[in-house]
Amino acid sequence: MASQENNAKDTSASSQLWRNIRENVTLVAIALLLAFFIRTFIAEPRYIPSPSMVPTLSEGDRLVVEKVLYHFKQPQFGDIVVFNPPLELQRQRKIDKDQAFIKRIIATPGETVSIKEGKVYLNGQPISENYIAEPPNQAFPEIKIPPSQFFVMGDNRNNSYDSRYWGFVPKENIIGRAVFRFYPINKIGTI
Repeated sequence: MASQENNAKDTSASSQLWRNIRENVTLVAIALLLAFFIRTFIAEPRYIPSPSMVPTLSEGDRLVVEKVLYHFKQPQFGDIVVFNPPLELQRQRKIDKDQAFIKRIIATPGETVSIKEGKVYLNGQPISENYIAEPPNQAFPEIKIPPSQFFVMGDNRNNSYDSRYWGFVPKENIIGRAVFRFYPINKIGTI
């Protein structure tokens, strides 16, 4: 009789253990699927590898890039976007097509942009740029932005490899918009 009770207890404990393992594996699988879904379609973390966006973003900053807005709305002047390099940039720098860049949108499709005497002109009018490290030290001739393309520049104008050198960013290359800095801790906040 005692032997049967012990066997029943062992079977019950073993069965409970397997239920717990199954439950935990299911929870981990759901968490991984949710993380994959969120990173693929909603938002993802990114690291700033260069000083091209100083003073707005510093090398080593970590950001959240949201990926939903541009499915419903066009990128706008001033948005800080993360994008895959256009073909011309891939050719010039021999970089991987999946290496992401981060810059600020300066001109959108149909607009014109130029740089004269240290000022950026959008549609013939100088723009106020309180976010740049210093005024650009090179002139740039006026160009018109083609459909579905964007002209981007780094905020560190004299230390940024951007649209002035390799051309436009196609809309399909834009991954998303930088919205929140989560590191370093003393700089946490929206961008």
